[in-house]
Amino acid sequence: MTTTAPTGELDSFERTIAADQRIEPRDAMPEDYRRTLVRQIAQHAHSEIIGMQPEGAWLTSAPSLRRKAVLTAKVQDEAGHGIYLYSACETLGVDRADLTQMLVDGRQKYSSIFNYPASSYADVGTIGWLVDGAAICNQVPLCRTSYGPYARAMIRVCKEESFHQRQGYELLQTMMRGTDEQRAMVQESVDRWWWPSLMMFGPPDAESAHTARSMAWGIKRHTNDELRQKFVDMTVPQADALGVTLPDRSLAWDSATGHYRFGQPDWDELARVIKGDGPCNAERVARRRAAHEDGAWVREAAAAFAARGGRVG
Repeated sequence: MTTTAPTGELDSFERTIAADQRIEPRDAMPEDYRRTLVRQIAQHAHSEIIGMQPEGAWLTSAPSLRRKAVLTAKVQDEAGHGIYLYSACETLGVDRADLTQMLVDGRQKYSSIFNYPASSYADVGTIGWLVDGAAICNQVPLCRTSYGPYARAMIRVCKEESFHQRQGYELLQTMMRGTDEQRAMVQESVDRWWWPSLMMFGPPDAESAHTARSMAWGIKRHTNDELRQKFVDMTVPQADALGVTLPDRSLAWDSATGHYRFGQPDWDELARVIKGDGPCNAERVARRRAAHEDGAWVREAAAAFAARGGRVG
């Protein structure tokens, strides 16, 4: 293992991890720990930024001023989450511009869920309910992750994601009290998003390349399968209350375990999407690349302004 500090200083790192305390930016840490954090936090930040696209496409088509305002606020929140997380990543000695370049070059990933299309307005609610619900299951334990800046950033992110989940659920409740067409739209949306939402937690534990190391370092607190089970247990009663059917014939309560049994997603599909062969991979990255290029003049102007000491003219 390569390290960023002498062995003696890394003893302090091991003691800090063993005591379940926080590692801070100036603390000694193994290089593999730093790289793991960069990979995870950057992927998380990219996901927040790319995740603005599916719902952002519905901003001008939302059916009322109230719905437009709610959706605008949510998309703005996601941009803020990306900023928090890029800032946390920069404490590890990487540059935000380099991270963005790696994203648009396809050298860093983002959550597979955002490579699916939001093809109906009901998807705005379903994304809030299922996708943000899965994100909450994933992210609340990260408030206790071992790296201090990441843990602190996640506190505000999780509070806002919880609000997004409630917003999505409220939208679906409203539609389910509407017309037969609206109810059918909600059910069709849930049918499409259920399995990709389960894939958000990553591959099964036996096939996860990073889980064991990340848990040993306190970066992760639960395995992929544990988080997936928690999400299912949380979501089934919500679906019943909403009046929608989750598209899984294997779904059943197991009184012996106190959990719901459920079927397995198409893991081959997850592998294809991660490799870039999802329905919207090319579209999402192309749009992010275009936005990055269109904003070059703003970054150049800001740099010139800073170089003059903030003086105009």
